[in-house]
Amino acid sequence: MHVFSWIYDQVLKMGWLSKIIKWLVENVFQLPITERLGGSIHFFIYDTIKIFILMTVLIFFISYIQSYFPPERTKKILGEIKGIKGNILGAILGTITPFCSCSSIPIFIGFTSAGLPLGVTFSFLISSPMVDLASFLLLTSFFGIKIAAIYVIVGLILAVAGGSIIDWLHLEKQIASFVTAAKNCEGDIDELTFKDRFNYSTSQVKDIYKKVWYAILIGVGIGGLIHNWIPQTVIEMVLGKENSFAVLIATLVGIPIYADIFGTLPIAEALYGKGVGIGTILSFMMAVTALSLPSLIMLSKVVKPKLLVTFVAICAIGILIIGYIFNWLDFLF
Repeated sequence: MHVFSWIYDQVLKMGWLSKIIKWLVENVFQLPITERLGGSIHFFIYDTIKIFILMTVLIFFISYIQSYFPPERTKKILGEIKGIKGNILGAILGTITPFCSCSSIPIFIGFTSAGLPLGVTFSFLISSPMVDLASFLLLTSFFGIKIAAIYVIVGLILAVAGGSIIDWLHLEKQIASFVTAAKNCEGDIDELTFKDRFNYSTSQVKDIYKKVWYAILIGVGIGGLIHNWIPQTVIEMVLGKENSFAVLIATLVGIPIYADIFGTLPIAEALYGKGVGIGTILSFMMAVTALSLPSLIMLSKVVKPKLLVTFVAICAIGILIIGYIFNWLDFLF
């Protein structure tokens, strides 16, 4: 237990980094971190460096694992399993793709054009941006293993349930014709060398950096603002446990935001520090990662309105249910 506590504090939470930044702010900038400005600067520098370090390490290793599951191999695996088992496998495979929602859509198109069951592809589409090993470890570093495990479990449940409902509704005709008409090129799967996998993992880190660096800075900035400048009473009034609409508000606020788990964590951390219910925070994070407006615009180009509305409704209702249930059970945490 002592070893785990040390790993949690010094490796995941990077307590050593927090102490370094505290010394920097108080001795170089001459700003006490107990005051608003000093606290905001400490929050911004510490969280930014921490997220970039964790992101680099996690994405590299996850991408290295993912290199063993190229789209062709994944298609073969998913194509052999039907029904709820296929949806479960699609959701689980989504966890090894460290992508944002927009990056997951091209893979979704490839799976759909390959003739995979629609429910399986949507289970993948829901879980891929929302749940992965990186999100689990990052959430553990911010909130502890219990909340991290809850997030991953309910995210997978939502992905499987969403894919199963879409499969049950038989909405295959709601896919754009250019997707279903696309030719699926089957061929041998090239075996990669260690150098190939290393280069692939490095390129994935670079590509994701290019896509999310600004979202991380914005997220950390908003988190610092919430943590140090917005009064507790305002947060409690809008998103507090006494507000019956807090989960709904958090979900609606999250949808227009384009970010991934790295950009949403600093905001979630600040809200958690202000006493916002865990259900409200889960709903916000899920809405941002699974239902971001840019990804919905992209998805609207490949699915017809009926399927798009169905997808949004399933995800939104599921997110709201999860939020309200966990706010109701908040006493457990």
